[in-house]
Amino acid sequence: MSDDTAGIRQRGEEAVGDLAQALLENPLFSQALGKALGAGEKAAQAQRAALGALDVPSAADVERLNRRVRALSDRIEALEDAIDEMRRQRMATADPT
Repeated sequence: MSDDTAGIRQRGEEAVGDLAQALLENPLFSQALGKALGAGEKAAQAQRAALGALDVPSAADVERLNRRVRALSDRIEALEDAIDEMRRQRMATADPT
């Protein structure tokens, strides 16, 4: 990258930083941003309430259930391994050869 290109890039980054700072310092922009973020949270709460009223699980509910099923599967597999080991030991003690 040439010095000229690097200088242009640096000035562009500074301009974007100055613009962002000016927007954040603007009370009207800050208020509008706050309202937009609040509206997004209210919409998410309404969505969760609607899904709950319809008895539809949320993505978090499905993920939690998925983790529990995986944990249960791991425990069943461990039990199967233990049973197989007990069978092998039983067979070894029952077979005198």
